[in-house]
Amino acid sequence: MTVKAILESKGHGVFTLGPNEKLSEAIRMLAEHRIGALVITNGDRKIVGILSERDIVRVVAREGAAALDIAVRSAMTPKVKICNENHTVNEVMEIMTRGRFRHLPVEKGGMLDGIVSIGDVVKRRIEDVEREAEEIKQYIATA
Repeated sequence: MTVKAILESKGHGVFTLGPNEKLSEAIRMLAEHRIGALVITNGDRKIVGILSERDIVRVVAREGAAALDIAVRSAMTPKVKICNENHTVNEVMEIMTRGRFRHLPVEKGGMLDGIVSIGDVVKRRIEDVEREAEEIKQYIATA
């Protein structure tokens, strides 16, 4: 299973925000859409950062309520790990585990093409394991 297959199933939609927007707007979007991260783009779908709930918690712990008025660029993670549609589920799981994050933007041609979450990856891995188990059962039953 590849990232391409995940995106074909779930879609390529990604919630994005510009780096100059206020953190309060990012928080509103995360809550409204019930998501854990926003990809920060410069307007032409070029990835410049990612902002997760963890990033927000760190800034609020440091700045208090004043954090709501700071620019997203001050809270985001600027060095974003990415993947492409040819990465396998296992490769994506390894990247996420090693980096200790739960969202991985997908890039195609230097531009944002989608996002995969740890939930997407785990769901696909479970489906693969269940399919393999069923195939083994069928093989045993017909042998």
